[in-house]
Amino acid sequence: MFVIAIANHKGGVAKTTTCLSLGGSLAERGMQVLLLDLDPQAHLTLSLGVRPEELRHTVAEVLLNEQSPVAISRETSVPGLDLAPASGELMVLDKVLYGRPGYEFRLRGALKQMSPIYDFVLIDCPPSFGTLTLNALTAAHLLIVPVQCEYYAWRSLRSMLELVTLVREKTNPTLRYRLLVTLFDIRSKIHRLIMEEMHRRFPEALFQTIIQVDTRLRESPAYGLPVVQYAPTTRAAAQYRALAEEVIRLTLFPTRTETVHHPIGQPVGV
Repeated sequence: MFVIAIANHKGGVAKTTTCLSLGGSLAERGMQVLLLDLDPQAHLTLSLGVRPEELRHTVAEVLLNEQSPVAISRETSVPGLDLAPASGELMVLDKVLYGRPGYEFRLRGALKQMSPIYDFVLIDCPPSFGTLTLNALTAAHLLIVPVQCEYYAWRSLRSMLELVTLVREKTNPTLRYRLLVTLFDIRSKIHRLIMEEMHRRFPEALFQTIIQVDTRLRESPAYGLPVVQYAPTTRAAAQYRALAEEVIRLTLFPTRTETVHHPIGQPVGV
Protein backbone atom coordinates (compact mmCIF):
# COMPACT_ATOMS: atom_id res chain seq x y z
CA MET A 1 0.00 0.00 0.00
CA PHE A 2 1.45 3.32 -1.13
CA VAL A 3 0.32 6.45 0.73
CA ILE A 4 0.28 9.83 -1.03
CA ALA A 5 -0.48 13.15 0.66
CA ILE A 6 -1.60 16.02 -1.57
CA ALA A 7 -1.02 19.38 0.06
CA ASN A 8 -0.31 23.05 -0.46
CA HIS A 9 -0.74 25.95 1.95
CA LYS A 10 -2.17 28.03 -0.89
CA GLY A 11 -5.76 27.36 -1.85
CA GLY A 12 -7.11 27.25 -5.38
CA VAL A 13 -4.26 25.19 -6.86
CA ALA A 14 -6.40 22.14 -7.80
CA LYS A 15 -5.39 20.16 -4.72
CA THR A 16 -8.73 18.42 -4.21
CA THR A 17 -9.29 18.07 -7.96
CA THR A 18 -5.92 16.35 -8.24
CA CYS A 19 -6.73 13.96 -5.41
CA LEU A 20 -10.04 13.09 -7.06
CA SER A 21 -8.83 12.70 -10.64
CA LEU A 22 -5.53 11.01 -9.83
CA GLY A 23 -7.49 8.54 -7.69
CA GLY A 24 -9.93 7.98 -10.54
CA SER A 25 -7.06 7.43 -12.99
CA LEU A 26 -5.42 4.85 -10.73
CA ALA A 27 -8.75 3.06 -10.24
CA GLU A 28 -9.25 3.06 -14.01
CA ARG A 29 -6.01 1.08 -14.27
CA GLY A 30 -7.38 -1.61 -11.96
CA MET A 31 -5.92 -0.31 -8.70
CA GLN A 32 -7.85 -0.34 -5.43
CA VAL A 33 -7.78 3.23 -4.17
CA LEU A 34 -8.90 4.91 -0.94
CA LEU A 35 -9.42 8.67 -1.01
CA LEU A 36 -9.04 10.00 2.52
CA ASP A 37 -10.44 13.48 3.18
CA LEU A 38 -8.54 15.31 5.93
CA ASP A 39 -9.80 18.80 5.05
CA PRO A 40 -12.44 20.22 7.45
CA GLN A 41 -14.04 21.92 4.42
CA ALA A 42 -14.78 18.38 3.15
CA HIS A 43 -14.48 19.42 -0.50
CA LEU A 44 -13.29 15.95 -1.56
CA THR A 45 -16.27 14.41 0.20
CA LEU A 46 -18.62 16.84 -1.54
CA SER A 47 -16.89 16.21 -4.87
CA LEU A 48 -18.01 12.59 -4.69
CA GLY A 49 -21.63 13.51 -4.02
CA VAL A 50 -21.58 12.89 -0.26
CA ARG A 51 -23.13 15.46 2.09
CA PRO A 52 -20.86 15.86 5.16
CA GLU A 53 -23.70 16.96 7.47
CA GLU A 54 -25.50 13.66 6.89
CA LEU A 55 -22.58 11.39 7.76
CA ARG A 56 -22.61 9.14 10.82
CA HIS A 57 -18.96 8.09 10.54
CA THR A 58 -16.00 10.14 9.33
CA VAL A 59 -12.22 10.15 9.34
CA ALA A 60 -12.33 12.00 12.68
CA GLU A 61 -13.06 8.66 14.35
CA VAL A 62 -9.89 7.24 12.81
CA LEU A 63 -7.78 10.02 14.35
CA LEU A 64 -9.46 9.43 17.71
CA ASN A 65 -8.53 5.73 17.49
CA GLU A 66 -12.22 4.78 17.55
CA GLN A 67 -12.50 3.24 14.07
CA SER A 68 -10.28 1.95 11.28
CA PRO A 69 -10.17 3.70 7.89
CA VAL A 70 -11.90 0.66 6.35
CA ALA A 71 -14.73 0.80 8.88
CA ILE A 72 -15.67 4.40 8.03
CA SER A 73 -14.99 4.16 4.29
CA ARG A 74 -17.71 3.92 1.67
CA GLU A 75 -17.85 2.88 -1.96
CA THR A 76 -18.23 5.52 -4.65
CA SER A 77 -19.84 5.26 -8.07
CA VAL A 78 -16.38 4.59 -9.54
CA PRO A 79 -15.31 0.92 -9.35
CA GLY A 80 -12.18 0.49 -7.24
CA LEU A 81 -12.47 3.95 -5.68
CA ASP A 82 -13.53 4.28 -2.02
CA LEU A 83 -13.87 7.36 0.17
CA ALA A 84 -13.00 7.97 3.82
CA PRO A 85 -15.17 11.08 4.25
CA ALA A 86 -14.72 14.23 6.30
CA SER A 87 -16.95 16.77 8.00
CA GLY A 88 -16.53 20.07 9.80
CA GLU A 89 -15.76 18.30 13.08
CA LEU A 90 -12.18 17.97 11.86
CA MET A 91 -11.73 21.68 12.55
CA VAL A 92 -12.22 21.06 16.27
CA LEU A 93 -10.21 17.84 16.20
CA ASP A 94 -7.23 19.67 14.71
CA LYS A 95 -6.95 21.60 17.99
CA VAL A 96 -7.98 18.76 20.31
CA LEU A 97 -5.25 16.41 19.11
CA TYR A 98 -2.38 18.85 19.48
CA GLY A 99 -0.09 17.96 22.37
CA ARG A 100 -1.47 14.50 22.99
CA PRO A 101 1.26 11.85 23.17
CA GLY A 102 2.14 10.62 19.70
CA TYR A 103 -0.56 12.73 18.03
CA GLU A 104 1.56 13.03 14.85
CA PHE A 105 1.45 9.25 14.33
CA ARG A 106 -2.31 8.62 14.71
CA LEU A 107 -3.02 8.26 11.00
CA ARG A 108 0.15 6.28 10.25
CA GLY A 109 -0.77 3.78 12.97
CA ALA A 110 -4.33 3.43 11.67
CA LEU A 111 -3.17 2.82 8.09
CA LYS A 112 -0.57 0.27 9.17
CA GLN A 113 -3.24 -1.72 10.99
CA MET A 114 -5.39 -2.02 7.85
CA SER A 115 -5.39 -5.27 5.98
CA PRO A 116 -3.84 -4.82 2.50
CA ILE A 117 -7.10 -3.97 0.74
CA TYR A 118 -5.83 -0.91 -1.12
CA ASP A 119 -2.96 -0.36 -3.53
CA PHE A 120 -3.04 3.40 -2.95
CA VAL A 121 -4.27 5.78 -0.27
CA LEU A 122 -4.55 9.42 -1.40
CA ILE A 123 -4.93 12.02 1.34
CA ASP A 124 -6.46 15.43 0.65
CA CYS A 125 -4.88 17.78 3.22
CA PRO A 126 -6.25 21.09 4.51
CA PRO A 127 -4.66 24.27 3.06
CA SER A 128 -2.87 25.01 6.33
CA PHE A 129 -0.25 23.54 8.61
CA GLY A 130 -1.64 21.84 11.69
CA THR A 131 -2.07 18.45 13.31
CA LEU A 132 -4.09 17.10 10.37
CA THR A 133 -1.46 17.95 7.75
CA LEU A 134 1.30 16.71 10.03
CA ASN A 135 -0.52 13.39 10.44
CA ALA A 136 -0.84 13.07 6.66
CA LEU A 137 2.81 13.81 5.95
CA THR A 138 3.96 11.49 8.74
CA ALA A 139 1.91 8.66 7.21
CA ALA A 140 2.84 9.34 3.57
CA HIS A 141 5.45 7.78 1.35
CA LEU A 142 5.09 10.65 -1.12
CA LEU A 143 3.92 14.27 -0.91
CA ILE A 144 2.49 15.82 -4.08
CA VAL A 145 2.48 19.63 -4.05
CA PRO A 146 0.20 21.11 -6.73
CA VAL A 147 1.66 24.46 -7.85
CA GLN A 148 0.35 27.12 -10.19
CA CYS A 149 2.85 29.04 -12.29
CA GLU A 150 1.93 32.31 -10.62
CA TYR A 151 3.90 34.62 -8.36
CA TYR A 152 2.08 34.01 -5.07
CA ALA A 153 1.94 30.26 -5.63
CA TRP A 154 5.69 30.31 -6.23
CA ARG A 155 6.22 32.17 -2.96
CA SER A 156 4.12 29.64 -1.04
CA LEU A 157 6.54 26.90 -2.06
CA ARG A 158 8.99 28.11 0.58
CA SER A 159 6.69 27.20 3.47
CA MET A 160 5.83 23.83 1.92
CA LEU A 161 9.49 22.89 1.50
CA GLU A 162 10.27 24.05 5.03
CA LEU A 163 7.49 21.71 6.18
CA VAL A 164 9.07 18.81 4.26
CA THR A 165 12.36 19.49 6.04
CA LEU A 166 10.62 19.60 9.44
CA VAL A 167 8.72 16.35 8.87
CA ARG A 168 11.87 14.56 7.72
CA GLU A 169 13.67 15.69 10.87
CA LYS A 170 10.88 14.89 13.32
CA THR A 171 8.51 12.15 12.14
CA ASN A 172 9.13 10.75 8.65
CA PRO A 173 12.76 10.79 7.46
CA THR A 174 11.99 8.97 4.18
CA LEU A 175 9.24 11.34 2.98
CA ARG A 176 9.65 12.10 -0.72
CA TYR A 177 8.01 14.95 -2.60
CA ARG A 178 7.08 15.91 -6.13
CA LEU A 179 5.84 19.20 -7.54
CA LEU A 180 2.89 19.10 -9.93
CA VAL A 181 2.23 22.10 -12.15
CA THR A 182 -1.55 22.68 -12.32
CA LEU A 183 -3.89 25.12 -14.08
CA PHE A 184 -1.14 25.90 -16.57
CA ASP A 185 -2.00 28.37 -19.33
CA ILE A 186 0.43 28.03 -22.21
CA ARG A 187 -0.66 31.45 -23.53
CA SER A 188 0.61 33.20 -20.40
CA LYS A 189 4.14 34.60 -20.51
CA ILE A 190 4.35 34.53 -16.70
CA HIS A 191 3.33 30.87 -16.63
CA ARG A 192 6.00 29.98 -19.18
CA LEU A 193 8.71 31.94 -17.33
CA ILE A 194 7.93 30.36 -13.97
CA MET A 195 7.77 26.92 -15.56
CA GLU A 196 11.30 27.41 -16.93
CA GLU A 197 12.48 28.51 -13.49
CA MET A 198 10.90 25.48 -11.83
CA HIS A 199 12.69 23.17 -14.26
CA ARG A 200 15.94 24.92 -13.41
CA ARG A 201 15.54 24.85 -9.63
CA PHE A 202 13.69 21.55 -9.11
CA PRO A 203 14.85 19.19 -11.89
CA GLU A 204 14.65 16.07 -9.71
CA ALA A 205 11.34 16.88 -8.02
CA LEU A 206 9.11 18.04 -10.87
CA PHE A 207 6.56 15.75 -12.48
CA GLN A 208 6.87 15.63 -16.26
CA THR A 209 3.09 15.77 -16.53
CA ILE A 210 1.55 19.24 -16.58
CA ILE A 211 -2.14 19.80 -15.81
CA GLN A 212 -3.43 22.54 -18.09
CA VAL A 213 -6.49 24.74 -17.67
CA ASP A 214 -9.56 22.78 -18.76
CA THR A 215 -13.21 23.72 -18.25
CA ARG A 216 -14.32 20.09 -18.03
CA LEU A 217 -11.85 19.53 -15.19
CA ARG A 218 -13.50 22.32 -13.19
CA GLU A 219 -16.93 20.84 -13.89
CA SER A 220 -16.21 17.24 -12.87
CA PRO A 221 -16.52 17.65 -9.05
CA ALA A 222 -19.98 19.16 -9.49
CA TYR A 223 -21.01 15.88 -11.12
CA GLY A 224 -19.40 13.76 -8.39
CA LEU A 225 -16.85 12.17 -10.71
CA PRO A 226 -13.12 12.26 -11.50
CA VAL A 227 -12.47 13.87 -14.87
CA VAL A 228 -11.41 10.52 -16.38
CA GLN A 229 -14.96 9.28 -15.82
CA TYR A 230 -16.83 12.56 -16.38
CA ALA A 231 -15.03 13.60 -19.57
CA PRO A 232 -12.78 10.67 -20.54
CA THR A 233 -11.66 11.99 -23.94
CA THR A 234 -10.57 15.45 -22.79
CA ARG A 235 -7.04 16.80 -22.48
CA ALA A 236 -7.38 16.92 -18.68
CA ALA A 237 -8.29 13.22 -18.56
CA ALA A 238 -5.26 12.34 -20.67
CA GLN A 239 -3.01 14.41 -18.41
CA TYR A 240 -4.26 12.78 -15.21
CA ARG A 241 -3.79 9.36 -16.80
CA ALA A 242 -0.20 10.36 -17.60
CA LEU A 243 0.25 11.51 -13.99
CA ALA A 244 -1.04 8.14 -12.75
CA GLU A 245 1.57 6.39 -14.88
CA GLU A 246 4.32 8.54 -13.36
CA VAL A 247 3.07 7.80 -9.85
CA ILE A 248 3.01 4.05 -10.53
CA ARG A 249 6.59 4.22 -11.82
CA LEU A 250 7.61 5.96 -8.60
CA THR A 251 6.24 3.03 -6.57
CA LEU A 252 7.95 0.45 -8.79
CA PHE A 253 11.30 2.20 -9.12
CA PRO A 254 11.93 4.13 -5.91
CA THR A 255 14.65 6.75 -5.98
CA ARG A 256 16.66 8.42 -3.27
CA THR A 257 14.98 11.06 -1.14
CA GLU A 258 15.07 14.39 -2.94
CA THR A 259 17.08 17.31 -1.62
CA VAL A 260 14.96 20.22 -0.47
CA HIS A 261 15.85 23.46 -2.26
CA HIS A 262 14.15 26.53 -0.83
CA PRO A 263 13.18 29.05 -3.53
CA ILE A 264 14.73 32.41 -2.73
CA GLY A 265 13.20 35.63 -4.03
CA GLN A 266 11.17 35.77 -7.20
CA PRO A 267 11.68 33.88 -10.46
CA VAL A 268 14.00 35.41 -12.99
CA GLY A 269 12.20 37.75 -15.36
CA VAL A 270 9.10 38.17 -13.17
